[in-house]
Amino acid sequence: MTTTAHSETDKTSIQVIERLTSLLDALARYPDPVSLKQLSADTGLHPSTAHRILNDLVLKRFVERAEPGAYRLGMRLLELGNVVKSRLNVREAAVDFMRALHRKTFQTVNLSVRQGDEIVYIDRAFSERSGMQVVRAIGGRAPLHLTSTGKLFLSVDDPKSVRSYATRTGLSGHNKNSITELTTLERELSLVRARGFARDNEELELGVRCMAAGIRDDSGRLIAGLSISAPADRLQEEWLEDLMLTVNQISAVLGYSAQEA
Repeated sequence: MTTTAHSETDKTSIQVIERLTSLLDALARYPDPVSLKQLSADTGLHPSTAHRILNDLVLKRFVERAEPGAYRLGMRLLELGNVVKSRLNVREAAVDFMRALHRKTFQTVNLSVRQGDEIVYIDRAFSERSGMQVVRAIGGRAPLHLTSTGKLFLSVDDPKSVRSYATRTGLSGHNKNSITELTTLERELSLVRARGFARDNEELELGVRCMAAGIRDDSGRLIAGLSISAPADRLQEEWLEDLMLTVNQISAVLGYSAQEA
């Protein structure tokens, strides 16, 4: 494809996105369902163009057809908004506690969330004194079964979901320590459930060990994991108590009560 063709394709894609967002913005201005005629007038889109885009948005649940010829914002936006809200909230709630934990251990402290079959690192507290190069940048991803936080999320899945994960991913490993067998993973997850925390014993990166515990929201749902990463020969067991205290403090800020769980 020529450069000109690429440019035209990019221009068309941007134009579609602009039209889509203009329709969503227009719908957001009205408390009641809005007619196609009104949306067309508000956005300057030809009725046939607006109708075509709205139909696609209805199929994806971003928009609902309230009645023939009238539209309103859909539940998919609420679902995505709640995901964003929970991630922003947990990051804001965690930041001071993460820094305090880092000052106590002098090791890298990671905040991660689940996204599909991977964890995503959304924040980190670290310094040069940790003695370890940071191997996963904020925004970086890693397989669930190779990470301590990922094991936390797998441990709250039912057995069928864990088997499905194993089938989808093939449980591929990064090194000789990686868990690549379903039976081994299932035993590991049983330990995680019994202990209330998870470990990564050089399974993702040789020379790096981690311990992780879960952060829960006001409904008791596991929404994030906090982990301490350290050179394999420096990870200290007494940090586990500090880690557990920290996740409990963050969860409390988010409205979680262990007594009610």
